[in-house]
Amino acid sequence: MKTFAGTSGPLTRQSMAFVLAGGRGRRLEELTDRRAKPAVFFGGKSRIIDFALSNAVNSGIRRIGVATQYKAHSLIRHLQRGWNFFQAERNEMLDVLPASQRVDEGRWYLGTVDAVTQNIDIIESYGVRYIVVLAGDHVYKMDYGVMLAQHVNSGADVTVGCIEVPRAEATGFGVMDVDESSRIVRFVEKPADPPGIPGDPEKALASMGIYAFETRFLIEQLHRDAADPESDHDFGGDLIPYLVENGKAVVHRFSDSCVMTGSEPRPYWRDVGTVDSFWLANIDLTEFEPELDIYSRNWPIWTYAEVTPPAKFIHDEKDRRGSAVSSMVSGGCIVSGSNVHQSLLFTGVHCRSGSQLKGVVALPNSVINRNARLTRVVLDRGVNIPEGLVAGEDPEEDAKRFRVTHGGTTLITQPMIDALGG
Repeated sequence: MKTFAGTSGPLTRQSMAFVLAGGRGRRLEELTDRRAKPAVFFGGKSRIIDFALSNAVNSGIRRIGVATQYKAHSLIRHLQRGWNFFQAERNEMLDVLPASQRVDEGRWYLGTVDAVTQNIDIIESYGVRYIVVLAGDHVYKMDYGVMLAQHVNSGADVTVGCIEVPRAEATGFGVMDVDESSRIVRFVEKPADPPGIPGDPEKALASMGIYAFETRFLIEQLHRDAADPESDHDFGGDLIPYLVENGKAVVHRFSDSCVMTGSEPRPYWRDVGTVDSFWLANIDLTEFEPELDIYSRNWPIWTYAEVTPPAKFIHDEKDRRGSAVSSMVSGGCIVSGSNVHQSLLFTGVHCRSGSQLKGVVALPNSVINRNARLTRVVLDRGVNIPEGLVAGEDPEEDAKRFRVTHGGTTLITQPMIDALGG
């Protein structure tokens, strides 16, 4: 595994990243009512897509396409504001590729493969030899240059990025059955009995949704897939199984290219595809030694650097003391006579006197008014919590007003708050 920044070697300079960022992420419930999953906030100031994009840039890949579809406005605006530093005169570019009926007036992106197929002309205009296809909705740090080097050296038609997971937890993934040489012999989607890894049968190799190809070969396969009336035009469902059967497909283990700074106990990759996993991954960042290091300057997570004043803590009286313990508090926040414990406050959150927050993930510009008590709660952007409201202590009562997950997390959005007044 890598413990330092990428070398920006020749392979990455001959490559582009194609980021698939059009999915809703339905399991995030109301968090994706107004935005695509890659545009969901994460870690205090970032968006989920910033991790894939930062990995590409830090790896030395400076030609990037981002395919968008579902409710893409906030995502496109974020890319315009935070990722506008590429310089075309240096052969750098980031193209936003919305589903725009470029192939057929009645056709949007039909699947992940089709999203790439509809942009073949743009890919060809980049003039790159290799292409890395990325999911834009996962949280991790990875040097794609290491994966590209393995792809070239192995002579594979496709290299699939995989994480090692316990077999019992692999039932929700696409799983690779491999031989001793890491060649994929079978691809199974969400198997009831996942195949183990040779030499380590209690673990399985789960797909990360990352694929490396030689560009010319991929374009040939895109045309073949487009002409197949039986195909759903999906990487995991169609293209990868076809290449496993008819070509040479190999796995790349995430542990070989995960970027770690020394404090993390193990390679870190998260889907954050449910409200519970989203809450936990954000709260994990408040730990003394979090599993994800977002402070390293060797592999920074780039994002839109919003201009804000520093966070402020005010009042120092009995029962009215602005304080935050084991928490992350972003710029523009005001903790005014409020007690914040093991919580993550995004930009511009205001906590007013007497309010108590424990295990709260508050997205930007939320307001927690006087004497409110929140426990294990996710607040959507701009939520205004009424004075005295209590949430997270009585699941049955909360379920009548808000979204309560199986894991016990309470999600609150402004429409839910507005409905209380009705």
